[in-house]
Amino acid sequence: MKALIQRVKRASVTIEGKLFSSIDSGLLVFLGVQKGDSEGNADKLAQKLVNLRIFEDENDKMNLSLKDVGGQMLVVSQFTLCGDCKKGTRPSFDNAEIPDRANKLYEYFVSQIKAQGIETKTGRFGAMMDVELINDGPVTFMIEK
Repeated sequence: MKALIQRVKRASVTIEGKLFSSIDSGLLVFLGVQKGDSEGNADKLAQKLVNLRIFEDENDKMNLSLKDVGGQMLVVSQFTLCGDCKKGTRPSFDNAEIPDRANKLYEYFVSQIKAQGIETKTGRFGAMMDVELINDGPVTFMIEK
């Protein structure tokens, strides 16, 4: 699994011109599911993201987690994270999981975040989405599990 995470002041997903979901302060997570990923990968990634210390404490040090600050999470499926651009000029998506299995692991990942008490919103798997955000920092990380 690959996750591109951004610390945000707010973020939203619009589908077909209508607001689908939004969050205030927290994390926007673009999630890519690769062939061979499992619930174990999702468990590890969920645990990592909820506890990753990337929010500032009273001394302006990145020392607080999403849980510590009471932040929200917006999880958006993003199969293009699994694209391989090493050869040529057209990405290969051979590493991306087939949609049915990817959707199951995406939904499982979201359930694991919610189980940790994090208010969680999503996009719609497989939909064309407009994602808006105000990046806080900017703070952006790529994490693989």
